[in-house]
Amino acid sequence: MRDMISFCGLDCEKCDAYLATVHYDQALREKTARLWSELNNASILPEHINCYGCRVEGIKTVFCESICGIRQCALKKGVAICDDCSEMEKCQTVGMIISNNPEALRNLKEQTT
Repeated sequence: MRDMISFCGLDCEKCDAYLATVHYDQALREKTARLWSELNNASILPEHINCYGCRVEGIKTVFCESICGIRQCALKKGVAICDDCSEMEKCQTVGMIISNNPEALRNLKEQTT
């Protein structure tokens, strides 16, 4: 199982917060903070853009650490990824990710094969 596939199937290695963190890229950190602030109608500062991945040890963005309902649910249920959950097929929370990102569903299915 690839550690950098998040609980919902998104690939953390493609996330701008992860890329900015591992490459010490302040310009990408600033660009991501601006974009995420606009998208979420919230004040997100460049120093908030630090993450080593959803399912691995280390720093995470505030959203990934505390706000993401998918991550909180998976941790509570003790599943490695959402595809391990018997309720995934009818789950509206992860369903929003999967319906907008077919790669996420493929990633989940590949983790269990």
